[in-house]
Amino acid sequence: MKQTQQMAQVTIVKTGADDLATVQQISRETFFETFAEANTEADMNKYLTENFSEAKMTAELNHPDSQFYIAWLGENPVGYMKLNAGQAQTELQDPTSLEIERIYVKSAFHGKKVGQLLYDKALKVARATQKSYLWLGVWEENLKAIRFYEKNGFVAFDKHIFKFGEDEQTDIMMKKQLSAADHLPDSFRIADGLI
Repeated sequence: MKQTQQMAQVTIVKTGADDLATVQQISRETFFETFAEANTEADMNKYLTENFSEAKMTAELNHPDSQFYIAWLGENPVGYMKLNAGQAQTELQDPTSLEIERIYVKSAFHGKKVGQLLYDKALKVARATQKSYLWLGVWEENLKAIRFYEKNGFVAFDKHIFKFGEDEQTDIMMKKQLSAADHLPDSFRIADGLI
């Protein structure tokens, strides 16, 4: 008889400046796991030091147009997401859009739907704030992430350069247009068979 092991419940929790140390730790760990192999140690160390410093992370956590969410498995943070609206957006700054600046999950939890749970939360935030579309930038060599976003209805619309230490890398900019049905409350969507 085949036994299946169920993973404990992952919860997505909005976080703020009180959780600075946790956000820094999960940010550094997941970024390093995702990109260290493809970049020099010097570039990686410079990026981690500059972009996940206490001062920079505190400013991001306190920005009124940014939201952070941590994926928790019990007492352990296993992933996180940063969303930007309005002036916090890294490029477009379109008031009708919501940027997913970061979704990162610890490598041990890849394939366990943690990224999907974080993305689903982004979609709920976009619906609740009546945004017309979601957008993001993803490194052109991160094919796994590109497939994930395509599976969730994103399409490429542009490219931009991402400066990583001394290296210039190309990010593909992707967006997902939200339809009128995306803005209906879940109770209506379930009743109408939309979800």
